[in-house]
Amino acid sequence: MKVSLIQMNSQNNKAENLRTATAMIEKAVSEEAPDLIVLPEYYAYLGEGRDNVHGNGEYFPDGEAYKLMSGLAAKHRVTIHAGSMVEKSGNNHYNTTVVFGPNGDEIARYRKIHLFDVDIPGGTSYRESDTISRGQDVVTYKVGDVTVGCAICYDIRFPELFRKLRDAGADVIVLPAAFTLMTGKDHWETLARARAIETQTYFLAVGQVLSHADGRKWCWGHSMVIDPWGHMVAQCSDKVATTSARLDLDYIGHVRRNVPVAQHHVLA
Repeated sequence: MKVSLIQMNSQNNKAENLRTATAMIEKAVSEEAPDLIVLPEYYAYLGEGRDNVHGNGEYFPDGEAYKLMSGLAAKHRVTIHAGSMVEKSGNNHYNTTVVFGPNGDEIARYRKIHLFDVDIPGGTSYRESDTISRGQDVVTYKVGDVTVGCAICYDIRFPELFRKLRDAGADVIVLPAAFTLMTGKDHWETLARARAIETQTYFLAVGQVLSHADGRKWCWGHSMVIDPWGHMVAQCSDKVATTSARLDLDYIGHVRRNVPVAQHHVLA
């Protein structure tokens, strides 16, 4: 199974973000022929202000970004894990991943469970819950015979979610993110490797990079593929870029046989 990660620097111009995403997807298809393509969190719009965030959200399946990603998946016969974007649903707004199969149909929808509400000492305050409602469901989907689990950004700090994904049969876990520079430089790689080791899965962590909000906020980037033993097998540099890796699915079984932690859990 081959994967391509799309690292973006999305801004507050949705049309331009979608043009960039399209070009990067088509480049990855042309050069790498992956089975699975992953975009970052808030790939379609990364801006500030409740009204702006809500105004650039979409009702599924009628929205521009939804239709675009569905069409690209069908055009290229590839699975697209469309990072995340704001989903409108009634009076609620969710930070939602939608996954499209090779025929363009929606095969998974995951609403972010853990919302990022923090005050960084000496830094910026983030209040995701001011604009976003909380999801509840643990979500997996299939790429061929491979089970893939869904998470988004701040979820990475809550290992119980990843335990549930592993128990649901996940062989690969995908985490789109817009991880901050302040926390990313110290925690991004450490947390990604920890989640891969705990779950004995391939862990795909796909981030936004560089500045947004007119330079007031920065994202860490460093999108990466981590193997089930916790080793990094691919990584983007500090710029808008893609990286690809071929996942050795037999290696998952090898690691799980050698250290069968899933059989040794005591606490629920």
